[in-house]
Amino acid sequence: MNDAPAIEATNLTRRFGALTAVDHVTMVVPRAQIYGFLGPNGSGKSTTIRMLCGLLEPSEGEARVLGLEVPRDAEALRTRIGYMTQRFSLYEDLTVRENLEFIGEVYSIPRRSRRERVDELLAQYELADRAGQYAGTMSGGQRQRLALAAAVLHRPELLFLDEPTSAVDPQSRRDFWESLFALCDAGTTILVSTHYMDEAERCHALAILDSGVLVATGSPRRLMDEIPETVVEIEGDDLRAARAVLDDVDAVASVAQLGTRLHALVEPGLDEPALRLRQHLAAAGVAARVERVAASLEDVFVSATRERRAP
Repeated sequence: MNDAPAIEATNLTRRFGALTAVDHVTMVVPRAQIYGFLGPNGSGKSTTIRMLCGLLEPSEGEARVLGLEVPRDAEALRTRIGYMTQRFSLYEDLTVRENLEFIGEVYSIPRRSRRERVDELLAQYELADRAGQYAGTMSGGQRQRLALAAAVLHRPELLFLDEPTSAVDPQSRRDFWESLFALCDAGTTILVSTHYMDEAERCHALAILDSGVLVATGSPRRLMDEIPETVVEIEGDDLRAARAVLDDVDAVASVAQLGTRLHALVEPGLDEPALRLRQHLAAAGVAARVERVAASLEDVFVSATRERRAP
């Protein structure tokens, strides 16, 4: 088994005129893991993926993917990677089987092997009963399964997925992730970009991007355990009033509402942070339950990006 990383990038940078879309990103992605890119739209996730695929030339820095230098060796890399874009990119006027057969031809898979592989994927991704259906008439979840089948038809070592679940329902998202774990267990390395916190938590490791800058890396659990701030949760009948009080407390770095609760990030070094916030709220006449809690991945994201978003 090859122990070398699937991806090694050093100071990877891409500029579009005066805009720096990706700013000196350095990262290592081990093999046979699901590695997540977490960040909002415009954070540089898609641009980074396109550079790693060899589709876009870096303005600065370098990257090796499966031991090959990109974009120099992009043609040699093409048959070893799969790429599933955010938008459905197959042919809507071809049937499910015709789409997969065409992709097999693109990768020069012999006819007999191609037919066997297509049948295998139709069964694996529950598309056998849709084989004769035009892709343009399929639901979002069905299209997603077809796009994944197309991306893995040639058995790539590395799979790039660019926000693959942005247009499907929660059950389809869950089923899709079960398919990813099965691929990973079979040895495929997967790099997936997302802006969903629950999806990011499923990854073996994460890179959090903000405005093109890599602001945090690590496993979801380690990132949550090592958040520098203390997380304090506030519940009460008047969260608007509670937030107004907390916004004026110097030690509170950030306050975010999560349904019927507030999560406050308190700067490190404050003794008994929950008690202190409870005292501030009581002094303002705001009744609330206040307690220290474990950090969520959303807390980690806010912590990692708040300084860059400060006015």
